[in-house]
Amino acid sequence: MAACMRSGMPIISRVLAACALACACLPLRAAAPETLEQRLAACLTCHSVKERGDAYFPRIAGKPAGYLYNQLRNFRDGRRQYPMMVYMTAYLPDAYLREIADYFANQHPPYPPAPAGSAALADSAQLARGEALVRNGDPAKKIPACMACHGAALTGVEPAIPGLLGLPSDYINAQFGAWKSQARRAAAPDCMATIAARLNEADVAAASAWLARQTPDANARPAAALPQPLPLACGSVAGAAK
Repeated sequence: MAACMRSGMPIISRVLAACALACACLPLRAAAPETLEQRLAACLTCHSVKERGDAYFPRIAGKPAGYLYNQLRNFRDGRRQYPMMVYMTAYLPDAYLREIADYFANQHPPYPPAPAGSAALADSAQLARGEALVRNGDPAKKIPACMACHGAALTGVEPAIPGLLGLPSDYINAQFGAWKSQARRAAAPDCMATIAARLNEADVAAASAWLARQTPDANARPAAALPQPLPLACGSVAGAAK
């Protein structure tokens, strides 16, 4: 201590100077690597790869990247109106939205058990009507079969048509309601809005119940292409292809 005082520098100043010198000599610690999962933490809070299988946070893993990209743009640009998604996408550029879509499209987790929902209440007649709509549509009402657009296996079609299996019936019902009320829209011509307008509530409930009762193949992937042209012009498919 006497030596320190004789140096003319107070002890505390000498200690701080020594600490500063020591810190300056330490090697710089490398910054933690930034991963896409880290940047998508907010997305994974609701759309976790290990899904909860409820009607509020639908399965997006494994869906075609073009479809997911379209939906992110629809939220950002005001064609879909779920407040949390609108907020999350408001200032994201197209390139980032593509990156998010590609990430989820490449995830293929096991399907969780389907929640009971409204499908549990469907009787045999309702399920038969739902299957008929999914497989054959209703020509009298100009309603095409779901399989005509979403593929024979209902697993979606590249690059922009989503699969319909693994979704709760309540979620499917809610989306048809959103199309009917125009709370959900897509690039024109909006083929799903046209189809939704032709379906009554009983038909929507029947189709959603039958779809929710189907057990998805764990190895299912979107089809590469449809064997026939789409029955309706669909702007979102053309938009994703670009």
